[in-house]
Amino acid sequence: MVLGALVDAGAPFRELQAELGKLGLSGYELSCREVRRAGFRATKVDVRLEAGQGGTVNAGDAPSPPHGPPRRNLHSILEIIGPSALPTAVKEGAAAVFRRLGEAEARAHGTSVDEVHFHEVGAVDAIVDVVGSCIALDLLDIEAVHCGPLPIGGGFAQGPHGRIPMPGPATAELMKGFPVVDTGVRRELVTPTGAAILTTLAAPSPGMPDMTLAAVGVGAGTADLDTPNVLRVFVGQAAAAVANETILQVETTVDDMSPQLYEPLMDRLFEAGALDVYLTPVLMKKSRPGVVVTALCGPADVGALARTCFAESTTIGVRWTVYQRHRLPREMLTLETALGRLTFKVSRLDGRVVTITPEFDEVRRIAREKGIPVREALERARSEGRRLAGE
Repeated sequence: MVLGALVDAGAPFRELQAELGKLGLSGYELSCREVRRAGFRATKVDVRLEAGQGGTVNAGDAPSPPHGPPRRNLHSILEIIGPSALPTAVKEGAAAVFRRLGEAEARAHGTSVDEVHFHEVGAVDAIVDVVGSCIALDLLDIEAVHCGPLPIGGGFAQGPHGRIPMPGPATAELMKGFPVVDTGVRRELVTPTGAAILTTLAAPSPGMPDMTLAAVGVGAGTADLDTPNVLRVFVGQAAAAVANETILQVETTVDDMSPQLYEPLMDRLFEAGALDVYLTPVLMKKSRPGVVVTALCGPADVGALARTCFAESTTIGVRWTVYQRHRLPREMLTLETALGRLTFKVSRLDGRVVTITPEFDEVRRIAREKGIPVREALERARSEGRRLAGE
C-alpha cells in the first residue's frame, strides 16, 4: 500500500523497478495496476513470487518450510541491502526499518535481535516493500515524512505461532510513541512491515503539516473492507522556512541513585539518539529529594532511550509525551578564523543568519593552546563567525 501510494503520487514505476534491480534479488516480478476500492480509484503494486521461490537465500538464512520463503535473520537481510549500488540514503533508511522491526520482534518474543527470524517478513516481497518504499521517497525527493494516527484494527489472525490478537505483538511494539485510532474494523489493518516502514521513516503528526499540496497518491490494499482499503499520501512543499516536526519527551524520576551515575547516564542517552538531555531536581513524597531525567528524541528513538534509562539508572518506569515544535533550519560550517579552524552551528530564518555559535570544545582547546582566557576566545570566535558568515 505504501508503494502503491508513492507510485500513484508520482514516483516513476520503471525507475523504481530499475533501482530495485540493484539488490540482486531473483524470483519475483513487480507489477502495477489501477484498481477500485469501495468505489474509489487506487494504484495496486504487487510483488509476485515465482512458484516455490523465496528469492536469493544468503548465508545465515534459517531453514524454511518446503517451497516456502526463506526465514531470514537481520544480518542476512542487511547483507543484501548493504553491498548494493543503491543510494546511501536509501540503504540507510531500509536498514533502519529492518533494525527497528528486529528490535520489536525480539521484544515481542522475548529473545535477542540476533536470534529473530522474520518468517514472511524476511521473504522477497517484504524486502521489496521496505527497500522500494525508501527508493520511491528518494525518487520523489522527499525531505520529511509525517504520519497521522494509525488504525489499530482488532480481532484475531492465524500466524506462525498460532492464533494471535490484532494488532500483532510486534506491530503493537512498533506503534509505541505513535497515535492510534480504533476505526471499529476487526481485521489486521497495519502489518508489522507497514508499521516498521511508517514508524521508522515518518514522524507522528496529529494533523496535516502546513504545506502547498502538489500531489495526492492512493495505494490499494488487498482485502475488501466496508470502508475503502486504501492508504493516501499527500506530497507538497513546506509552507514556511521554519520546520514543524514531532519530537518525544522521555522522562523518568529517580530518588535512589548515586549522583556519580547521572553523567554516564546522560552520555549513554546521547549515544542512543537523544537530541538533548537535562536533569531537574524535585522534592518527592515524604520530602525525599529526587531528579527528573528528561531526554528529547525523534519518534524512532524512544525505545532505545527507554531501554537506556532502565539499563543505566535505578528507575523502574519511563514515560514519554509527544510534542510538536518549530525548528529553524541549521547547518554546520567550518570557518578559518584568526584563532584557527573552528566549527560553527548556523541557524537561518528566510535565508538570513539568525544565530552562529562556535563549538565550545574547540574554542576551549584553542584557548588552552594559545594561553588566553576561554571567555575571550569565545567572544572573538563569535564576532569573527558573524562577520565571516555574513550575518
